[in-house]
Amino acid sequence: MRAEIVSVGTELLLGHITDTNASYLAEELSALGIDCYWISQLGDNLERLTDHLRRAWDRSDLIVITGGIGPTEDDLTREAISAVLDEEMVVQPDLEAELRAFFARRDVVMPERNVKQATLIRSAQALDNPVGTAPGWWVERGGRVIVTMPGVPSEMYRMWSNEVLPRLAQQQGGTIILTRILKVLGLGESTVEEMIHPLLHSTNPTIATYAKQDGIHVRVTAKAPDQATATTMLDEFEPGVRAILGSSIYGIDDEALADVVAGLLKARGLSIATAEDYTGGLVAGELSEAAGDRFRGGTVLPVALTPGAMGPIDEQAADLLAQKRARELAVGAMKQWDAELGLAVTAVDVQLSERSRGKRIAIALGHDGDWDEHRRVETTSPVTVRRRAVLYALNLVREALQSEG
Repeated sequence: MRAEIVSVGTELLLGHITDTNASYLAEELSALGIDCYWISQLGDNLERLTDHLRRAWDRSDLIVITGGIGPTEDDLTREAISAVLDEEMVVQPDLEAELRAFFARRDVVMPERNVKQATLIRSAQALDNPVGTAPGWWVERGGRVIVTMPGVPSEMYRMWSNEVLPRLAQQQGGTIILTRILKVLGLGESTVEEMIHPLLHSTNPTIATYAKQDGIHVRVTAKAPDQATATTMLDEFEPGVRAILGSSIYGIDDEALADVVAGLLKARGLSIATAEDYTGGLVAGELSEAAGDRFRGGTVLPVALTPGAMGPIDEQAADLLAQKRARELAVGAMKQWDAELGLAVTAVDVQLSERSRGKRIAIALGHDGDWDEHRRVETTSPVTVRRRAVLYALNLVREALQSEG
């Protein structure tokens, strides 16, 4: 099959968001043995989108589109496909009922403009989207296929894995494509790839690394005639990966780091409390949802370690200041919330050079008079630094609890 990927949304052309969907889908198509010849980005313009899809229809067997299937006037992917195939969009009563129920469950009245999300053309089938309001389309006519999916990555990933991938695999000869994700923290992507290099030459299962927001994902994919065989192949391959990466692997597939930590706390019979003066309660939010009564409580304080008028300080001074503050916060959390473990996150501005500044993140975990600590300089945006600090904090707890077990 000759395939192409089309990403729709003016925000892509303005540089407001990065098109991670296209790179993900290109890799997925390659794993299926489908050649991707073109990747395009188009704005929310019906004439240009329709013209582009006409050319795509003439040259490709498979067109995978993300974006433009929302409810607003500038969501035009359905309309463009309808125009290319000269098939009318018709509201489907069952889809409309599901859509209205989606809003009703959230005690929200559905805007009538959302009804366009319940439409199909004659050649289209709906692709289920239980985590959003926009069903996808699977359009098949004359030996060609058009797939439309939401532009929101989380919705797109789920729809691809659960709805699109099985259908494409069947068209490719009835083989099953099964993927298992091993999630890694504490190692960079290039380090992980270097470590697993002896396994990269495997052709079935295949293995690859991807940098994601929750760490490095090591994706192992098996191709087999049936699911049982594919599962066995993954089961036999996985121990080799674990032998190399060891305790850096914290979870599998959809397993979240907070859930792993919660499981360890329950298994050890321990409780935890937090104190944060940089992450604003983000660590507490993760643990309160995952750990239940094993999370005793959390304290959020104003950012305290910026030296103010003095400006950022050198790395050594920042390190000592942040470490001391983190320990104080951890002790305070344990006492205030009567917990066996105290976890604290703080940060201080660091002057790295004449032109370069960063944040010294300091994390302290106190338990039984012992300390586990993590310190690192981050130079990215505040949002990214905070997100990483949450991961570092949770991973510190995971490593400490696993070493005890």
